[in-house]
Amino acid sequence: MSRLHDPFRRGQLAIAALFLSLGFQYATWAARIPAIKTDLDLSAAEVGVLLMAAGVGAAVSFPAVAWLMRRMGSRRLALLSQLGLALLLLALAAAPNYPVALLVMCADGVLVGCLNVAMNAQGAALEARHERNTMARLHAVFSAGSLLAALLASGMTAATESVAAHFGAAVVLLAALGATARTGLLDEDAPAHRPDPADAKAAADAGTPAGTAAPAEPEPARRRWTVPSRLTLWMCCAMVFGTVAEGAMNDWSALYLKDVAEASAELAPLGIAVVSGMMVVARLFADGWRGRWGDGRVVLLGSAVAGAGLAVALISGGVAPALAGFACMGLGIAAVTPCVYAAAARQGSDALTLVAAMGTTGLLAGPPLIGFIAGASSLAWGMGAVAASAGAVALCSTRIRWTAPAPVAQSEATPA
Repeated sequence: MSRLHDPFRRGQLAIAALFLSLGFQYATWAARIPAIKTDLDLSAAEVGVLLMAAGVGAAVSFPAVAWLMRRMGSRRLALLSQLGLALLLLALAAAPNYPVALLVMCADGVLVGCLNVAMNAQGAALEARHERNTMARLHAVFSAGSLLAALLASGMTAATESVAAHFGAAVVLLAALGATARTGLLDEDAPAHRPDPADAKAAADAGTPAGTAAPAEPEPARRRWTVPSRLTLWMCCAMVFGTVAEGAMNDWSALYLKDVAEASAELAPLGIAVVSGMMVVARLFADGWRGRWGDGRVVLLGSAVAGAGLAVALISGGVAPALAGFACMGLGIAAVTPCVYAAAARQGSDALTLVAAMGTTGLLAGPPLIGFIAGASSLAWGMGAVAASAGAVALCSTRIRWTAPAPVAQSEATPA
């Protein structure tokens, strides 16, 4: 079957368009923060509050996102929030003053929370329907979206100083991605639980015919939000610590190389390149690792490598150890969020919504938190907190109930 007519490939392409959109939109406005600062005549503190507004919007959006997921489903919510994020770029470019910009960024955080939940629900549903791993590759596309936005920002900045022109070009690309997503998104979300071989054995021992699921109470399509389970709370903790580490590495690695490791101005940007490059590579291969060893082992070993590698680099000091530690962090932390999202989706839409909200909050609030630690002590201690966050992910992963590895489909193992 050709890739164009393969239902799995068609769904994968549509969902990947959503992941690319989110990474692209986030990095697009982040790349023009210096220009926005100049246009609105903002101080450094006001820029910090502007960045925090997006995190606040994402954090407080959880009840609304949970309600919208139950009301609209992941497909409609994903398409509407993707369109809304594109329009918010134009609103930010046209913001006449600081208060309006704050409102736009707060709304951006809310819509990021909506799209984050909806697109991960779609990815989990695709995995459940076809029993083929794809979440890590979808998250790799998110990282590729950030890279694409950086390249476009560089080109547009060289061509014009107009933020409106840059964001207008970005909206055109986002509209094309939205049209691509419409063609293959799934109409239903992932089931609350993926079938587990252990459950099948237990059913057989109980006398249930092979291939027949044990009777279960049907879950109402629309119900009130309930208190999260202990399992969901452990997933939230793993997600927060994982995204704090991921976000902080992207924002602070270059400064650490320059101010602490005393790297040259030419070498300092390599910190971001090493982290981002290793994350993309790891996410391209992580679905195969999940199929062989299971999500739990991938998260446990990966986060342990990330935390230990960065800690050794910080203790050793110097540019080369720092780059090696950053590579360990990118390699090890890359598969954490895809695996936790997939596990949360199997617990239902409320669990996924809460875990995604915590992930977005950690990603946006992590860099300022590390900045506060660095301001109170030093950046070395701030990066030490990043290593500790990765270690905390490993501890949390031991408290999460993971499913058995999904079988690797023949079409995934053999090139088409």
